[in-house]
Amino acid sequence: MNTQEIKVWDLPLRIFHWLLVAGFFIAYLTEDELLNVHVWSGYLVFGLVIFRLVWGFIGNQYARFANFLCSPKQSFNYIKDLVAFKAKRYLGHNPAGAMMIVLLLVSLLMTSLTGFAVYGADQGAGPLAGIGPSHEELWEEMHEFFANFSLLLVAIHVLGVAVESYIHRESLVKAMLHGYKKIMTESQSKTQD
Repeated sequence: MNTQEIKVWDLPLRIFHWLLVAGFFIAYLTEDELLNVHVWSGYLVFGLVIFRLVWGFIGNQYARFANFLCSPKQSFNYIKDLVAFKAKRYLGHNPAGAMMIVLLLVSLLMTSLTGFAVYGADQGAGPLAGIGPSHEELWEEMHEFFANFSLLLVAIHVLGVAVESYIHRESLVKAMLHGYKKIMTESQSKTQD
């Protein structure tokens, strides 16, 4: 029996995803050593977060927030099922992925905004250049917290992708590269249980 595929992740979403990976890690790894690279990577991350917020309303059906956001209870129930290796397969974002998207977008937005504040206070530059140096240490601590929290979320996200890829016998990383996921018939779905 042949397995059909469907385009789930459109090109703008895939480009966003991989640019965000690159931008975040470049910013995280450069920090003070290469300030210009760090700052421009931070601008890239901020721009990508804004793009994703817009794309959540105008993107394809799998990218739209209305099609995958759910209650925290649904997300936690899905995570329980995932840990028990009996999570339901979703063609688009699953409830844990929905929660992760919200957490990552908020954390990356806060990382960017506090980074703008640090840059404004320390260098007198950037979109918050007039912020003044009086609270620079507070902004730095908040920026570092959100950057590290984002890194923790990324690690959890990668773990979740690995577990779900194993459970459902499909590479979610490949799907995020080429955009396609398999449509499984009922009989194929039952043989995976």
